[in-house]
Amino acid sequence: MRKIVFLDIDGTLCNDSGVVPASAENAIKQAHQNGHRFFLCTGRSKAEIPAEVLDLPINGIIGAGGGYCEVDGEVILHRVFDSAELRKLIGFLEEHGVEYYLESNQGLFASANLRSCLVKLTLNGLAENSVEGKAKINEIKWFLDLLIEDPSRIDYEDVNKLSFVNHAIPYETIHKKYNGDFHMLRSTVPAFGADSGEIGIKNINKKTAIEKLLAHIGQEKEDCLAFGDGENDIPMFEAVATGIAMSNASERLKVVADEITYSSDEDGIAYMLEKMGLV
Repeated sequence: MRKIVFLDIDGTLCNDSGVVPASAENAIKQAHQNGHRFFLCTGRSKAEIPAEVLDLPINGIIGAGGGYCEVDGEVILHRVFDSAELRKLIGFLEEHGVEYYLESNQGLFASANLRSCLVKLTLNGLAENSVEGKAKINEIKWFLDLLIEDPSRIDYEDVNKLSFVNHAIPYETIHKKYNGDFHMLRSTVPAFGADSGEIGIKNINKKTAIEKLLAHIGQEKEDCLAFGDGENDIPMFEAVATGIAMSNASERLKVVADEITYSSDEDGIAYMLEKMGLV
């Protein structure tokens, strides 16, 4: 039976350095040749997905935590913020000194001090000009290079999601204010800090997007499996027959997983694709 496989990116398909292990790449290529179909299912917006991931034999993308979906190059779902509500949200974050970036398929638009904030977090006390500091910054250079710092280029009618890097106020303060209006989630990037998070469109998540995708291609839940590591992957697991958590996954995800595999660097995806008979 041909399977549909959904792949989270950060901490799942990619390791902590954003690299796809050769074992996963080779296994995905072989499984695809065997007739199985692969879809990315990520919190990232399309502009944030690196070329090495897009170059894999994937049949489509669920991005922005479920707010965007394309199948074989056709966009079947794209939900964006109401521009007026988005501007109010940005005003609140700026008033409280919270850095953020707006996620659009056209690019990632950074708040004024986000870049310097990310550099400081990454260095974690190391001197920027030291060998260790330069190596650390080089690890996130791919992401820093994506950031657009010209606010005049922002199209407020085309923003999928907002991510905030927050060391100014408790996460709960932001969650309490906006959870009824938007989909609130703690950040899936541990390096951002415990008070950081993501803000998406209300009633949109990976499960709703998968259901839309499966209806579009005429496939059943029973034909599907998914790999993930974060709490935002819990809805994804609800939408498939077999949810596979990485060994580095959150404990809440492991509890609802059907299988637990090794981490990305430990060849977890390749191991499980072989175990499931896809390669």
